[in-house]
Amino acid sequence: MKVKPLADRVLVKQAAAETQTKSGIIIPDTAQEKTQQATVEAVGPGTDKEKITVKVGDRVLYDKYAGTGIKIDGEDYLILKNADIIAVIE
Repeated sequence: MKVKPLADRVLVKQAAAETQTKSGIIIPDTAQEKTQQATVEAVGPGTDKEKITVKVGDRVLYDKYAGTGIKIDGEDYLILKNADIIAVIE
């Protein structure tokens, strides 16, 4: 299935949560925090007031409680407003 965001929306795929600390301790699923990093999969055309500032393939940071979660072909994605993206990771 293909999803094309509308207006100032961006479709992102979240990065996997850390399952182990740097010292080697395994973090159980119930204690893992949702990561705020994602990869841009698709972007909308923008609006007159809100231009899209990211492109497909960019790695981004977004607000913790932003977006709407959806499932496409068994994979989890988020649809965010462009304004909810706070940084591009280079």
